[in-house]
Amino acid sequence: MKAKKILFVTQEMTPYVPASELAALGRDLPEEIQNKGREIRTFMPKWGNINERRNQLHEVIRLSGMNLIIDDTDHPLIIKVASIQSAHMQVYFIDNDDYFLKRQMGTDEDGNEYADNGERAIFYARGVLETVKKLRWVPDIIHCEGWMSALVPLFVKMAYQDEPSFCDSKVIYSMSHEKLEQPMGTNFGDCIAFRDVDSSVLEGFSPEMTFSELNKLAINYSDGLTVPDTSAFQEFVAYASGKDIPVLGDVDATSVDAFADFYDKVWSTGKKEEE
Repeated sequence: MKAKKILFVTQEMTPYVPASELAALGRDLPEEIQNKGREIRTFMPKWGNINERRNQLHEVIRLSGMNLIIDDTDHPLIIKVASIQSAHMQVYFIDNDDYFLKRQMGTDEDGNEYADNGERAIFYARGVLETVKKLRWVPDIIHCEGWMSALVPLFVKMAYQDEPSFCDSKVIYSMSHEKLEQPMGTNFGDCIAFRDVDSSVLEGFSPEMTFSELNKLAINYSDGLTVPDTSAFQEFVAYASGKDIPVLGDVDATSVDAFADFYDKVWSTGKKEEE
């Protein structure tokens, strides 16, 4: 049984941000999966270092206009879109002035991590899922790439589990070598609250939620895990294996066939073969 619709929720993608291991994965994998006949949608944050004019981003008015409440504060959700013509691929951008305007990615221009990175990840995750609902698109696989997407699995399985767009979706989380040194913050448990999600999902983790714990939280609610280097991510591979979550190791943007097969494996788990 093949997974026909793949939603990519990535943290980075060339040519919109500087080249990196994760940016290459975000750019190349969706195109190659699309070339294999799968239907895709791709999302990334509208980081402050993205040049909107050069990359021809424009706001999608029909998708924008919602407010997401995080820790009792309203944050407008703005959706923008751009096209990578050579790949025949559209990219949706999640934007908000509080979290992204004139702000870089995980760190500022001086290399200091933003204190609200946890909130930014919450906003991004919820923004993607709300936008996919508006698109009336039903993904078989939701492939989350990088720490910025780490809360998507939790919200899919706990807050959006009854939504028609996601009730049958399987979630795969991909880790990268990039990491944050600072924790998510003492108010992370309050900020994460939404529908059936509350601070109880953080039970067993430290109050401030370390970066390592954020990744383990993502694994807790994922149906599959991928890592670029199995030996370098032994702790997380063992953690996932202990929960009977399948792991695909030693992969990068060139491992297209391995990813495609992994999508099908995860998608087929617990499902009857089609007639």
